[in-house]
Amino acid sequence: MTDFVVYQIPKGESGKMAIKNIASLDRVFIKQKKELAELFGFETRNKYSIETLDGVQLAYAAEQQKGAWAFIARQFFGHWRTFDLMLFDADREVILRAQHPFRFFFQRLEIYTPDGRLLGTVQRRFSLVTKSFDLAGPNGEVLFSVRSPIWKIWTFPFVRMGKELAWVRKKWGGLVKEAFTDADTFEVEFGDSHLSDEERVLIVTAGLYIDLMFFERKAGSN
Repeated sequence: MTDFVVYQIPKGESGKMAIKNIASLDRVFIKQKKELAELFGFETRNKYSIETLDGVQLAYAAEQQKGAWAFIARQFFGHWRTFDLMLFDADREVILRAQHPFRFFFQRLEIYTPDGRLLGTVQRRFSLVTKSFDLAGPNGEVLFSVRSPIWKIWTFPFVRMGKELAWVRKKWGGLVKEAFTDADTFEVEFGDSHLSDEERVLIVTAGLYIDLMFFERKAGSN
C-alpha cells in the first residue's frame, strides 16, 4: 500500500493537492455522516468524509441545497431530486462540484472542476436485475462500465475492455446500524497503477453516486 504523505503547500493549491493525495493511495474510504434527525426518519443534507485506512481525512463532501423546499424534496423525491454535491479539502477549498438534475429515469451526475470544466459524468443505464451505470469522460467517451452482479450486490466493479480496474464496495456496518440507519461506509479500491488522477477522483465521486442512488433509505422506499 502506498504511504500517505501530508504535503505542505501554498495557499490556493490545496484543492489540487487533495486530489493528488487521494490519487496516491490504492484505496480510500467514504464515510457518510448522519445527524440526529435522521434517526427519526427525516432525511437531512448528505455529508461524507473521504479518509485513509487509518482514518486521516483527505476531503469531505456535502450536499448544498438548504431551506424548506430542499428539505421537502429530500423527503418525497429521494434520489430523483435536483441536488449539488461539493467536494472540499481540509481548508474548505472546493475540489469538485457534482450536479444532479431532476430525472425520474436514467439519473445522471455531472462532475465539474472548480472553474466549471466538465470532468465527467455518471450515467445510469437500464437493467432489470443489476445496478448499472457508465462513468464517462468530458466528451461522452465511456471510461468504465459498472454492473453490480446479483451475487455481490454491494460490490461495484469498474470495467474497461473486459478488465476490472477499480471497485467500490459497501462495507457491512453491523446489524443495528444497517437496520436503523443509512450511515454507510464504502471502500474504494484502485486496482491499476496506470489510472490517472482524474480517473481516480471520478471513481471516488461515483462512490457518492452509488450511495445516493442505491442505498439511501428514502430513495429505496420511493
